[in-house]
Amino acid sequence: MAKPNNPQPAKSRAQTRPSAGKGGASQSKTGRRDVFKAWLFHHQISAVESLIRLLTSPVQSIMTWFVIAIALVLPSALYVGLENAKQFGGSVENTGQMSVFINERARSVDVEALRKRLLTKPGVSAVTLVSSEQALEEFQLRSGFGDILESLDSNPLPDVLLVQPSLSAANSSDLNTLKGLIEGETIVASVNVDLRWLERLKRIMEFAQRMVLALALLLVLGVVLVIGNTIRLAIESRRDEIVVVKLVGGTNAFVRRPFLYTGIWYGLGGGVIAALALTLGIAWLQGPISALSELYQGNFELRGLDWNASMIMILGAAFIGLLGAWLALGRHLGQIEPK
Repeated sequence: MAKPNNPQPAKSRAQTRPSAGKGGASQSKTGRRDVFKAWLFHHQISAVESLIRLLTSPVQSIMTWFVIAIALVLPSALYVGLENAKQFGGSVENTGQMSVFINERARSVDVEALRKRLLTKPGVSAVTLVSSEQALEEFQLRSGFGDILESLDSNPLPDVLLVQPSLSAANSSDLNTLKGLIEGETIVASVNVDLRWLERLKRIMEFAQRMVLALALLLVLGVVLVIGNTIRLAIESRRDEIVVVKLVGGTNAFVRRPFLYTGIWYGLGGGVIAALALTLGIAWLQGPISALSELYQGNFELRGLDWNASMIMILGAAFIGLLGAWLALGRHLGQIEPK
């Protein structure tokens, strides 16, 4: 009787069958680096294409840029004027002096000692003595009553110390403190310093600052509305293109990107034109203002925006353009959906 054949051990199906991955389609994964490169590439393409679209319609783009520039120049010019007014007010304030009238019975030695003591007090940069004889001669020359003054038996004018406050003591509180210290001297008859005009000047400057800020906010709102309306028209003109992009799987972020760059280009163009217009305006006014300052024996120089301030204005305009585009997209882009 023949022996039955010993069957070989059965192999598992997993061992006998080929692996699912061999000979079949393999599944690949996209890395984060590839996703980032694609995202960056689309940003570059969106920025370039949006700029080309603006340049292909130059008349409309230039008109929008000039509207934005005018809205930016107005508050910027007021700001420059306010800063120059502060410069002029500061120079006038710093050249103001305190007139210290000396008692008629004070000796010249005591007056000189007081002058030296005042130089050591905080907040004093210079002290000049004007004797009664010098004051009388100057008054005779400027008043035209020289003959009448010569007929007087005695000199009615006292010695005067002209005290120049330092830059650190330019505000009214420091001047009040310095005035109280000087009035405490025994040979001082009175101290004359007008502080009311300083307070008035400061209040006017504060009011002007708030007015400039309020006007700037209103004009910035106007720029946002202008850019938002421009982006809305661009969205409507490309409605069919947006629908097709969404049909093939394009996200709202993908569709939104070119319009955001359009808003940035509008803001940048308006900011550059505004900076150039402001610089040319300052250069145009510089000559007459310098000539007027020389007539009053001054050295006032009109100052415009420096490089940092100009860059801040241009970048701020770009941000305003981005904000206007974002608001318009948030309101109108969601209404365009494939049916």
